This record gives sequence, C-alpha cells and structure tokens, in this order.
Amino acid sequence: MTDDRHLQTPRLVMSPPGLEDFAGIARLWADAQVTRFIGGKPLSREDCWSRLLRARGHWDLFGYGYWTVRLKPGGRFVGEVGFGDFQRMIEPPFAGAPEMGWAFDPGVHGQGLAREAAQAAIDWAAARLGARLVCLIDPANIPSLRLAAKLGFAEYARTSYRGDPVVLLERITPPDPAP
Repeated sequence: MTDDRHLQTPRLVMSPPGLEDFAGIARLWADAQVTRFIGGKPLSREDCWSRLLRARGHWDLFGYGYWTVRLKPGGRFVGEVGFGDFQRMIEPPFAGAPEMGWAFDPGVHGQGLAREAAQAAIDWAAARLGARLVCLIDPANIPSLRLAAKLGFAEYARTSYRGDPVVLLERITPPDPAP
C-alpha cells in the first residue's frame, strides 16, 4: 500500500507536516519577507505551532492539507504548499472550494520551486478535490499573482479580508473528455 500524500517532483520531496518540520516552519514564518503579504508580521513560535497543528489536522479531517517542501538533495526545508478550509468570513464566499496557498523561503525565490511544488499539488488535487480551487492574494503581492496565473488561476473578485484588500482567484479543472 502506498501513501499518496507523499509527492516527489524532479527537485522536491513533499509530505504532510510532522513534528520534525516545526523548526523549518518556525523559521519560515518568522521571516518578515515571507509574512509581508500574508498577515503582515512575522509569527511567534506559538503561532507557528498552531499552524503546524492546523495543517496536520486538515489531513486528518479532510484528506487534504499542506505539504512541507524539501529539496531532494540534502532534505533542506524550503516552504509549504497545499490546500485548506479556513472557514473564512469573506464575500463572496469560497463555497466550500479548497483554498490553495504557498510560502517559500526567500533564499529560493526565483528558482521555480514554488511553481514546481504548486503544480504537483494541483495535479494531486485534480482527481481528489473537485474541479474548483480558490486562492486569496494581496493585490500588492505581484510574484504570487504571477505564479497563480501560471498555475491557471484567474481573478474573479476583489474584496477585503480583515480590513485589507485581496484578490480572489479560482482555477477550474475542465472535466476529462468522454472516451
């Protein structure tokens, strides 16, 4: 029996987070460059611990969640990518669609790793989570908006979340053509 929650790409290994990932998660989310457009301030160790537990809980409750992303050579933690159901109070609502997100160590930005990991997650989700995925991005976060477009997401609304402007995007996977 194989565990299909563990993914590999040419350069990356992705797995649901475990206790061994806490140091990497805490380092990632303590970085002001990472959190600039995601919450606006670095997270405390306590907040990072809650992130780890929430990410792991998604896998147990929904059968999907966030993966930790590590480089194949050496196993260095470089980021997170995945899906969540965060019960956001937002208009228009996400209507139960899994929300995709990603965050990567600034030291690996520009290398295509986020796209590689996100595409692997989308491919995994295509047969498991339904046709529609959504994401929420700060309109000033141009690199993430570009990545979302490369991944097939398209803007469908602009609104605010917790008092800040956001762009809502969706990706619809077309059904497989009938044989």
